[in-house]
Amino acid sequence: MKSAVETLDPTKVKLTVEVTYDELKPSIDHAYQHIAEQVNVPGFRKGKVPPRIIDQRVGRPAVIEHAVNEGLSGFYAEAVRENKLRPLGQPEVEVTKVPGLVAGEDAGELHFTAEVEVRPEITVPALDGLTVTVDDVEVADEDVQGRLDALRERFGTLVGVDRPAAEGDFVVLDLTASIDGEEVDTVSGVSYQIGSGNMLEGLDEALTGLSAGESTTFETALAGGERAGEQAQVSVTATTVKERQLPDADDDFAQLASEFDTLEELTADLREQAGRIKASNQAVQARDLLLEQLLEGTEIPVPQGVVDAEVHRHLEGEGRLEDDEHRAEVGEQATTALRNQILLDTLAEQLEIKISQQELLDYLVSASRQYGMDPNTFIQTVDQQGQIPAMVAEVARSKALAVALRRVNVTDGAGAAVDLSEYIGSDEDDAAAEAIEKAAADAATDISAVADAPVEVEDAKA
Repeated sequence: MKSAVETLDPTKVKLTVEVTYDELKPSIDHAYQHIAEQVNVPGFRKGKVPPRIIDQRVGRPAVIEHAVNEGLSGFYAEAVRENKLRPLGQPEVEVTKVPGLVAGEDAGELHFTAEVEVRPEITVPALDGLTVTVDDVEVADEDVQGRLDALRERFGTLVGVDRPAAEGDFVVLDLTASIDGEEVDTVSGVSYQIGSGNMLEGLDEALTGLSAGESTTFETALAGGERAGEQAQVSVTATTVKERQLPDADDDFAQLASEFDTLEELTADLREQAGRIKASNQAVQARDLLLEQLLEGTEIPVPQGVVDAEVHRHLEGEGRLEDDEHRAEVGEQATTALRNQILLDTLAEQLEIKISQQELLDYLVSASRQYGMDPNTFIQTVDQQGQIPAMVAEVARSKALAVALRRVNVTDGAGAAVDLSEYIGSDEDDAAAEAIEKAAADAATDISAVADAPVEVEDAKA
């Protein structure tokens, strides 16, 4: 098979492929076999119809069409590998020549062209010399107090109060929604915290200032049901107003809410927790800032066809193909995501990123939790859908950014070096993991070889 590549623009190429008859013949033979199993010819059993009879009854062109359709994807994939292309979308294929269509005329080749959008060649800025400045890890008293108050809220109790409702209070309410005088929805005895904003727009403002037993009305768009989105008149009554009373922050509370005996010990632990979270946030901030720097320093042409296809898929799934405003928003998001992907894929190649089985497994287990699925079921589903290569690529992108962070200078606001190895690993960690995985693979190979080896038994004499 011969193939050639013509670059049409930075993100699109045209493949010209020539397949010899001998290379296509296995597909032709399979086409005869498949058609023989489908047709009924008097005097022949299914699957035993000779090719010459199929040529007479079905036609040689149908056989060639079947063979070309079967073999085309394989020949295209082989041409992509030979020319080291990185397709980002589906190809537009045009068959320009097929083998002889007359029975007995075996000479001829299959020629086709394929235009496809590919990952562009880009130059990623050198990592040496880059500096990323992150926020300092400073735990203020306010940070500790905030964590302590959040813990106290978990152990707080709701107590009824005889005063107007205010921000943060819990109100037990009855609610009725009407459109043009017709009652369309009603709820009763619902507990709602003012300020949470998780029911109806305008409800917080309506409840603020109401005392138990008082009512008011307001207009808003319904959030759910058959009339979702329509404007409705809502009548709401506050039947009870409650406030959360927090336990005193003392040694007794420390013993109730933690494994510590004193408030001082609990506070010290909360300070350590806040410090760990801020340090973790440094790693996230460093990652985002490095990606931002690399994007700013790299010219990345984006395949528009790939963006358009993703936008169409997204809008079609939402049933919003006619929403031009949303289309523009999704298009911008898709373009940004594709630019990031192109950059990180190139970076992963340059850094020669390798993904271990354990790294892939950890990612799949984490992803299964996000979908609320059993890990084994999730992995089987992903494998059956052929999505494992995409998962490997995603892990490689994440790891490429982590490895890149090891190559740049990460400093805090005072210019001091920041050690992120706890979060991004180290080259030594990667080398050790590769050594362990290689040893495990070698051991498995040795065991397999021993299990498959012939066993010689000497004759025993009595």
